[in-house]
Amino acid sequence: MNAAPFPTLPAAKAALIRDLLRKKKTRDAERAFVLEGIKPILELLQVNSPSLLAVVVTPACLGKGGSSLQRALAQTRPTVYTCRETVFETLSDVRTSPGMLAVLGQPEWDQGVIFKRPRLFGIYGECLQDPANVGTIMRTAVAFGMDALWLSSDSADVFSPKVVRATTGALLKLPVFSMKDVALFARHDCAILAADSSGKRSRRLDEIDTIPARSVIAFGNESRGLSQATLERAALRFHIPISRDVESLNVAASAAIALFYFSGLARDSKE
Repeated sequence: MNAAPFPTLPAAKAALIRDLLRKKKTRDAERAFVLEGIKPILELLQVNSPSLLAVVVTPACLGKGGSSLQRALAQTRPTVYTCRETVFETLSDVRTSPGMLAVLGQPEWDQGVIFKRPRLFGIYGECLQDPANVGTIMRTAVAFGMDALWLSSDSADVFSPKVVRATTGALLKLPVFSMKDVALFARHDCAILAADSSGKRSRRLDEIDTIPARSVIAFGNESRGLSQATLERAALRFHIPISRDVESLNVAASAAIALFYFSGLARDSKE
């Protein structure tokens, strides 16, 4: 399949893509990030996502995709570029790439609007540094209808390539905010429900039957858990009862269990 219908990727744009993949500073400055993979990009093309800024594809990928792929790319709003496989390898962050990537604009969310909701069901991650965990938690949050995710400033960058891959599209659907002080939740009348596996002052998850109408479920660092400062601000501490044969659960697994359980509970109301 001839790649002639699409212009060749300029060297300056190739350099920018490399920087977007490798440097948070560039992602922040450009308000953009990189997504790899044919399926997620085609899904964005089908809905004419305004987040799409540019698409890069190799001649080999075009050949495998056939005329249907060329038509989909030819009809898209963002500019489509082609580049040689050897060049694409320097742009890709995966070992075996399908030969297609897209540059996307970072979604913008209004935190004030989220906090004005009469009922709020959010999640907070403190010092979550494993990109796979952050990405999986984001997918879980979307699956259970969470209103937003807040991450401490020392957590993994949600627009880094590893997190983007782990979210499998949830990144564009879930409002995500960075925060420095959990006191923000109290100022907006949100109760913190803190995961605390130590058991001290902590209730079994399955013994909780209601939660506040405005609740934020908090999870801490993969090895250390939540800070004492955050635990002291919690309206409730909980733990997931597990077998003595297992020391602990992965934070992403814990989040999935807790969000599933809490999402089915009745909500207390102050009205």
